[in-house]
Parts: sequence; structure tokens; C-alpha cells
Amino acid sequence: MVLVLDVSLISGRSVSLEADDEASVESLKRQAHVALGVRRGRLLNSSGDVLDGGTSLKKARLVSGDALILQISELQIWGNTCCRFGNLAFAAILGDGSVLTWGKADGGGDSSKVKDQLKNVRQIQATKDAFAAILVDGSVVTWGYAGAGGDSSKVQKQLKGVRQIQASLRAFAAILGDGCVVTWGSADAGGNSSIFQKQLKKVKQVQASLFAFAAILDDGSVVTWGNPEYGGDSSRVQEQLKSVRHIQASDAAFAAILSDGSVVTWGSRHRGGDSSKVREQLKNVQQIQATEEAFAAILEDGSVVTWGHIGNGGDSSNVQKQLKDVRQIQASGDAFAAILVDGSVVTWGDAAAGGDSSNVQKQLNNVKQIQANLLAFAAILDDGSVVTWGNPGYGGDSTEVQEQLKNVQCIQATRGAFAAILDDGSVVTWGKADCGGDSGKVQKQLANVRRIQAARGAFAAIRGDGFVVTWGQADGGGDSSSVQELLRPHADSASCH
Repeated sequence: MVLVLDVSLISGRSVSLEADDEASVESLKRQAHVALGVRRGRLLNSSGDVLDGGTSLKKARLVSGDALILQISELQIWGNTCCRFGNLAFAAILGDGSVLTWGKADGGGDSSKVKDQLKNVRQIQATKDAFAAILVDGSVVTWGYAGAGGDSSKVQKQLKGVRQIQASLRAFAAILGDGCVVTWGSADAGGNSSIFQKQLKKVKQVQASLFAFAAILDDGSVVTWGNPEYGGDSSRVQEQLKSVRHIQASDAAFAAILSDGSVVTWGSRHRGGDSSKVREQLKNVQQIQATEEAFAAILEDGSVVTWGHIGNGGDSSNVQKQLKDVRQIQASGDAFAAILVDGSVVTWGDAAAGGDSSNVQKQLNNVKQIQANLLAFAAILDDGSVVTWGNPGYGGDSTEVQEQLKNVQCIQATRGAFAAILDDGSVVTWGKADCGGDSGKVQKQLANVRRIQAARGAFAAIRGDGFVVTWGQADGGGDSSSVQELLRPHADSASCH
């Protein structure tokens, strides 16, 4: 039977198409692409449900006269810039829910083996060398280095109804719709939770250190697994882990905030897992931030308590009197920067990583936001100017571009460089050239930029017209020439912004 169906874009443009009811949804979608002059998009029925391209129009219960929508979602790019590791590839979710990858091939930059499975993707998460995509139907597709979570074949049947995925250095943990958890990847990094599987029910949040996971259950208790030296064993504090509302992680330890505002820590004693010296001070804690080996807690009265490795921010005694009315803390790999209510900034930790801001202290007024990479900080002031400090080679010295850093809207960072978007859509970069600090080769293309995503050593900018511009470490995602044709925007991209 021949069906007559109306297909429209969000912009209002529509077309009437004829198709046999035994034809596939995919073939109808291709017809719509041609008729509407777009490159990609996915078909939704009148209820807003995504139609499976592999099914027939009859099985999709379509009848003549039905009105369908060809949805062209805004391009999303995913990377991983965690100071602790970061990856060397990018993954882009295109307007039709498919995925394009580039960068280090065995680190997730090559997804060709799972290309046909990467449809209707809604979210992507990454370890150091692998990606995991959650599809609209709640299933999961993985790729990249098998030892880092790129191979989920052993748990594939369990990966249904997934609502969230968390990643350690080399493993993934997925929370299912029923609150159960499924893990895969390197066992040493938390990829094997089989011993604790009976306990992992009604999980509401999972946090990760480098090689371990910690899950908060609905009743406020906690289950941990992975490398014991990195927080995978919480047995010594298990009785204290009750009514937990949030968990923060350093490289090798965890800190849990309880409902009464107290804190429980475990993991490497010298890297934040032992807070016994400050236990009496840890009351009415509102939030916790972490460097690689230390923690900083903001209390209800705006004061700060720190512990962990002294050289990595665990000792704030030199600035303790200044740490009052703190509203936010940012961390580089080895130092902290606190923004006070009056817009001033207090720093401590490794001086070479931004723990010493004395050279720019007079400029740090009316700060509204701070961004950090591994060894440096960049602060955006209320007037849109920028102040930087820390390791000069990592972006702590921005003198060469200082005159350009005006009307800055936001800043992104790789491990060793910064990229600022100005209010006119242009971009200014500085820091290590091989980490994206030098955008000279693509500078003319960096106009009308809306968003920037970063990987370990490269940036990817999405322009207002939908084009993607990349730079930085070529084999780490800075060179997207192999996929650039596929990344080109569709004709109706303006309707998505």
C-alpha cells in the first residue's frame, strides 16, 4: 500500500512524500533529505518518538496523512580534558544522532567497527583511550582501546535502560534505569564489580578516582570497588558512610559529604584519603574540590578546610586568614584558586602549578570565573578581561595575547593551553603550542564561534554556521581533515540555533 506522509523541519519547511508501507523508515528519511535539501536528520512521529530506521513504515504504524518531523539536532562534540588524564580523540554527535570520530585511532578516534550501531546517540562518555555512547533506547555502544573500556562485549546483554555512565582512567560504570550498575574495562581500574554486584542496587550516583569507583545508593550508603590503593576499598570507614549526599574524588582518594555536613574520606592516606587531622573542622561542609592529591572543602560560613598532600594544595595555612567568604574553588593539577564573595582570589598549593598568584594579585579583582589546566589558571574579570598565572609555558603567561583578551565570554582548556571565545565570536589562544595554544593556521576560520570543546591536547570549535574548526595536537584530534566533509553543516542548520 502506498502511503502519503508529510515531513517537516523545525523551521516550518515541509514536503509531502509517497512511499510503500513495506519500505523502511531509513529509505523514507533519505527521500526527505533530498526533498528538503538537508544532509542529515532523524524522523520523529507525531508523539515525538524517534523512528527506527531499520523497521518498515507498516511496523512503525504509519498511515497516510501522518505528519512527521525531520529533526536536525545541534552538533555536539565530546572530548575529555580531565587534568588527571584526558584523551586524544574527539567524538561528535551529528544532527541525525549518528557519530563521527577523529584523533588517535586506538584511543577512540576510529569508530568504524561500530559505525552502523552508532545511531540515535544521546550522550557520550570517555576514559583515557575509549568512548561509550548511550543511545536513545538506553543501550550502549563502545569503541577504542579494549583495555580502557572500548570492548563491552562481555556485558552487552546487561547494558539496557542505561541512564548514566561514569569513567575512571581505564574503565566504565553504567547506572541502569533500575539503579543497578554494570562495569567493564580494566579490572584494576574498577572494570570488574562482580564481587559487589548484589550490593549495587538503587544506585543514584557514581564517582571515580583514577582506578576506582564509589557509588551512592538511594539509602545514602556507599559501595566501592577497584584498586584498593585508589579508594576501591572503603572498609575502614564503611560504618561511617551513611546518609551520604555527595562524593568528590582526587587521583587516589574519595571524600564523602554526609547529610549533616560532616566528611568521611578513604583511599591513599597521603593523597587525601586521611582527613583525621582536620576532622573536627569539617562541619557544615557545602562543597569539596580536589587537585590530583588534595582536597579543599568550603564550609557554610565561607571558610575553607584543606587536607592531603601538602605540596598539592593540602596545606592552606599560609593563606588561611584570607580564606573567608569563599564562594567557589577551582583546581589545577597541583594547586587551588578560591574566588571570594568580593571577587578577589586566594591561591595555594604548588607555586609552579598556579599556587602562587602574587605577581598578578593586584589585578585579581571582580573575578567572575576561573578556568584551569594542568599547571595554570585563567580568570575572567567582570569587564571581560583575563588574568593568568602559573606555569608560563602552560598558559600562565598570556602577555603575548593580552591586548586581544577583551570582552571574553568563556574559556576552555586542554592540559597545557587555553582558548577564549570573545563576544564577537572570535577566538584567542595561548599556552603550549602542541596542546592547542597556537591557532595561527586556522585563525581566519575562527569566526562566529559558539562553543569550544577540548581533548588532552587539541581544541574543536563549533561555529554559528555549524562548521567545526580544529587545532592542536594533530594525532590527538587537532586534525579533523579526514572527517571534515562529513562534519559540514546541513542546509537548514540555522533553524537549530
